[in-house]
Amino acid sequence: MSSSLLPLTSPFTSTNAQLAFKARTNQTHGFRVSCNSVPDDQSDKKIILPESQKLVVPNVDRRNLLVGLGGLYTAANLSGVGAAIATPITAPDITSICKDASAGIRNQEKAIRTRKCCPPSLGKKIKTFQFPTENSVRKRWPAHAGTKKQVDDYRRAIQAMRDLPDDHPHSFVNQAKIHCAYCNGGYTQVDSGFPEIDIQIHNSWLFFPFHRWYLYFYERILGKLINEPNFALPYWKWDEPAGMPIADMFLAETIDGKPNSLYDVYRNANHIEEKLVDLDYDGKDKDIPDYQQVQCNLATVYRDLVRNGGDTLSFFGGEYVAGDSPVGNSDPSVGSVESGSHTAVHRWVGDPTQPNSEDMGNFYSAGYDPSFYIHHANVDRMWKLWKELRLPGHVEPTDPDWLNASYVFYDENEDLVRVYNKDCVDLGRLKYNFIENSREVFPWRKSRPAQRRRSSQVATTGDVKTVDQVRFPVRLNEILKVKVKRPAVNRSDEEKENANEVLLIKGIRYDSGKFVKFDVFVNDKLKEGEFTTPCDPEYAGGFAQIPHSDMRSMFMKSSARFGLTELLEDTNTDGEEYATVTLVPRVGCEDLTVGQIKIELVPVRKV
Repeated sequence: MSSSLLPLTSPFTSTNAQLAFKARTNQTHGFRVSCNSVPDDQSDKKIILPESQKLVVPNVDRRNLLVGLGGLYTAANLSGVGAAIATPITAPDITSICKDASAGIRNQEKAIRTRKCCPPSLGKKIKTFQFPTENSVRKRWPAHAGTKKQVDDYRRAIQAMRDLPDDHPHSFVNQAKIHCAYCNGGYTQVDSGFPEIDIQIHNSWLFFPFHRWYLYFYERILGKLINEPNFALPYWKWDEPAGMPIADMFLAETIDGKPNSLYDVYRNANHIEEKLVDLDYDGKDKDIPDYQQVQCNLATVYRDLVRNGGDTLSFFGGEYVAGDSPVGNSDPSVGSVESGSHTAVHRWVGDPTQPNSEDMGNFYSAGYDPSFYIHHANVDRMWKLWKELRLPGHVEPTDPDWLNASYVFYDENEDLVRVYNKDCVDLGRLKYNFIENSREVFPWRKSRPAQRRRSSQVATTGDVKTVDQVRFPVRLNEILKVKVKRPAVNRSDEEKENANEVLLIKGIRYDSGKFVKFDVFVNDKLKEGEFTTPCDPEYAGGFAQIPHSDMRSMFMKSSARFGLTELLEDTNTDGEEYATVTLVPRVGCEDLTVGQIKIELVPVRKV
């Protein structure tokens, strides 16, 4: 192929155009070209192409592209171009382009909360986000250790929000609906040229930044309602033993004879008072003493932030750009925290006796429980702590499709504001931070599972099939055990610093209208009569999903990534050519299938 580019002023034949714009997916969509301004230090009217496309068409001005096509193609009939040219997810005007939520609500007729999740329209245009200018910094505080003033102000602010009319954009109901609309099919990718494809901010690299922005505005709205400019949210510090039970301020139905604004009737009654949260919850309570539950929780946090969060995509989740379907035509990987401790807490709090596990157990209703916001405040803190570890690979995404992904919210002044991922990476500019109530090393940092004693292990048996001998996709209606060839053995410390060994489970197709979880164990060689637990080094982690699908197709695809570098050391198996991978279905896996299992070396960027 010649290195010279086809001149954009020359007419293309239909065949040449189709070859030049090779589709990213197997779908064909209309392409809507926009010349709207996007705040950035660089030119905002550039079409960002995948690397594979840059030899064919350079980054060009959208308007020049249409002119250069000589009139043969227009924005209305450039079939497939939108799929070929990667662009960031862009939320539409949320007050004018919105539909009733249906995704992930299996029992719609008996749904406890409304599916009409669209925000009210005040007839305002979308503004560009401006960073706060105040000198003070809001300090989020551990929910279990709040002062009387902090707790009283928080209760008072939530009550003020509940007292607003339901049609007010700041009302308790409308703030809860934000999660429903963005997570359960309320908005489409119409501003990116894909009006038939929903936006889904879970199960990809949008998870952390979306929820950070959501809580940013929620916190500022609460502060304004009670005229407290330094008001800050509490966070559920489930990564510390004292903070693992749900805080007392959420428990009482009434306070001094008045309704407790922090109470929610739709919680799991068996998990509320004096119960330690289970950060690896699979729908069943573990019959273990509290000290062991603490150990398992701390090991889960360590696994989410260190072992399985060893590179950008493993922590944040897989790439998700305009034209990608959240349901059937892509399989971005879910991030380590999202699939791990985040999902476990949602299910642990939600009421399993309700039709859709309301409130916390389903995305459409989660925002109606005040505990949702303190849970996600700690999830947001996990991003901060992960970054502050400054380990190789702990670097935020730099892809323009992540940096320029955007959402629209009502701010504390009732103005519509468009915000971008790139503007939420620096907490200093957002004027909030977290109070840490201890100067000691976080307990989860010292919770790497202990190395397995060789005396408790047995030799590898040869009766396990290799992945080459298994016909994929395979249904996970029973335990699946396979041997997977590793790309290298006994790597040096320097090699391990430059690349993580990662187990990839791809093409996970599951019924996304129900809670799904399976666990992953690697090189489990315990002698007969000994059993592996989530506290042990052989436990790689789990894949878990809260209901969130498009009702037109209840089946959804995803992938999962699990770090193996430390696991292989801790199980005394770093020198073995094959890793034995065991998938154990826990709940909702009757019709779940797995498309591929493999191990790769993933290069990591230095901090």
